[in-house]
Amino acid sequence: MFVDTPAGRMHVETSGSTGPAVLLLGGAGLDNARLSWKRLMPRLAGRYRVFAPDWPKQGRSVPWKGKADHDGLVGCVLALMDQAGIDRAAIVGLSQGGAIALSLAIDYPDRVTRIAAIAPAGIIRFPPGLHQILWAAARMPWLTSAFSNAMLCSRRGVERLVRHGLFAGPSPDFADVVDDIRDEVRRNGVRASDWQNGSIGFLRMRVDLVPDLPRIRCPVLFLQGDKDVAVRPHFTQKAARRVPGACYVPLENHGHWPNRQSPDRIATLVEAFLAGGDTASVGDA
Repeated sequence: MFVDTPAGRMHVETSGSTGPAVLLLGGAGLDNARLSWKRLMPRLAGRYRVFAPDWPKQGRSVPWKGKADHDGLVGCVLALMDQAGIDRAAIVGLSQGGAIALSLAIDYPDRVTRIAAIAPAGIIRFPPGLHQILWAAARMPWLTSAFSNAMLCSRRGVERLVRHGLFAGPSPDFADVVDDIRDEVRRNGVRASDWQNGSIGFLRMRVDLVPDLPRIRCPVLFLQGDKDVAVRPHFTQKAARRVPGACYVPLENHGHWPNRQSPDRIATLVEAFLAGGDTASVGDA
């Protein structure tokens, strides 16, 4: 399906015809709905109506006019819910998608039933110096895009990214993930998302959800790879402590994409959580 917005048409992968709605929100930059969720969607489709958007400028959500920053992505999810007739939904969010899920729970609590946040963005900070370097890079997206495309123009380059940047151990999905990433590179190239570029200011993060996390009242499950180089585990542990009743599950020898490194393990944890079990018992699933 497609969701119409003033900035463009957002493509949404759908699966399942009955049951409560579940939204699957993927990551930033080099990602799309199928890349993140192709293994989880079939597992959920028997019991839920599943909706997984290609974020603006990813997958089939091109062309897109203007910036798809934090507020823009929140608006895209609300538009999806409104146009699909979804009053309330559970949300599974990876990285950038985790930040949007947490933000929705903070600002639109009546529309979110529960959240599984996998290595969520929006909760991290960088030390002085590195922060300013990253801010400067965000001001030059053409440069970072050119560098990233050069690094990922070959299969070997993509394999290196997956092995050292996204995974932290063996995976039955390795070759398939490499193929899926190469498809996205060929389709849309490589670039940081507008969310990434817009989330960092010169002195501090513009998107910092940590102070508002205690406002969340729905059940929240945090899943975090212990060797994630993008979202360090201590940030996610701190975030989990600030959300009332939240559960934190560390994933040993996993990186930033546990949903593709160990798809069956993540699906089992998410299924147990969505079924309504006590968050404290989900880690034993």
